[in-house]
Amino acid sequence: MYVLNNMGKFFIESPSVTMEVVYADTDYKTPLIFILSTGADPTSQLLKFAQSKDYGDRLYPISLGQGQGKKAVKLIAEATKAGDWVMLQNCHLASSWMSDLEKIVIEFGERNDIDPSFRLFLTSMPTPDFPVSVLQNGVKLTTEPPRGIKANMRRGY
Repeated sequence: MYVLNNMGKFFIESPSVTMEVVYADTDYKTPLIFILSTGADPTSQLLKFAQSKDYGDRLYPISLGQGQGKKAVKLIAEATKAGDWVMLQNCHLASSWMSDLEKIVIEFGERNDIDPSFRLFLTSMPTPDFPVSVLQNGVKLTTEPPRGIKANMRRGY
């Protein structure tokens, strides 16, 4: 209350980051990395955003783990040509495949056959296995579960 009364509302409210703002910082060679915390899932937020961009039926989510690496490679190869969006969920569950992801993302900068509309979205819990080069070249966004019932209800709608 002291800060609110003496300095104003600006100093007590954190600015809300929209998908529109974050998306503007990405391109076909710059993935968007959602760093997850327990209870947070950006999938519905990304699906809504994809629909607003007329990509609702061109966003392909795949949950990594249990041998999904080959499927992800094929999906990325097809999406880079078609200009589709790929969401690789739960990268922390595919630690043995992270070196392959690193090679793929590094190659994005070297290739000239990628449709500029292509986007790669990654979700992962913090893990030491996540490639540093992908983190350095990507746009990072931390997602946290909503605090309190009011925020949770608002997010649900």
